[in-house]
Amino acid sequence: MPYDPPPYLAELTLAQIADEVAQRKIPPVETWSPQHIGESDMRIAADGTWYHEGGIIHRPAMVRAFSSLLIRDEAGQHWLQTPVEKLSIEVDDAAFVAVDCVAKEGEIALRLNTDELVLVGPDHGLRAAGDPETPAIYLHVRRGCEARLNRSTYTQLAEIAMETSGDDWLVTSQGAIFSLIATG
Repeated sequence: MPYDPPPYLAELTLAQIADEVAQRKIPPVETWSPQHIGESDMRIAADGTWYHEGGIIHRPAMVRAFSSLLIRDEAGQHWLQTPVEKLSIEVDDAAFVAVDCVAKEGEIALRLNTDELVLVGPDHGLRAAGDPETPAIYLHVRRGCEARLNRSTYTQLAEIAMETSGDDWLVTSQGAIFSLIATG
């Protein structure tokens, strides 16, 4: 089955972005109660590269499929969950990487390394971490899983903050306000 990635983020209107988000079908992982729990021998590197038994998973379709099955529990452990099994997966930093950002009509949209589009807001909040030398911004994607903004996407978001809030380093999307400065 051919895969058509979403169009370039900057070319979409906010309505088109919202439509792309609404069309995404994610399996209802949270409703499944698998009986078998084990290990997947899989790892997601900090740069978003997926590995199985030490080898890179080269097929983007496989990565997209696996990413739709991810959950993260309250202890911070990531899992691949199907109706029959729940397998642990090692994640070096975040399960996803945000690779593009755009502000449209006062809302902020991010594209993930899996081509998924996410609208920043109350259900998909931003979290600032790191320090002034190595800042890190994370986006809540779903089921406890996050995306770390890569360097260029962080720069795009910082430019949005500077344009809209000056030295306060704040961004607003869907009525929620997020600081790009880590506290404590």
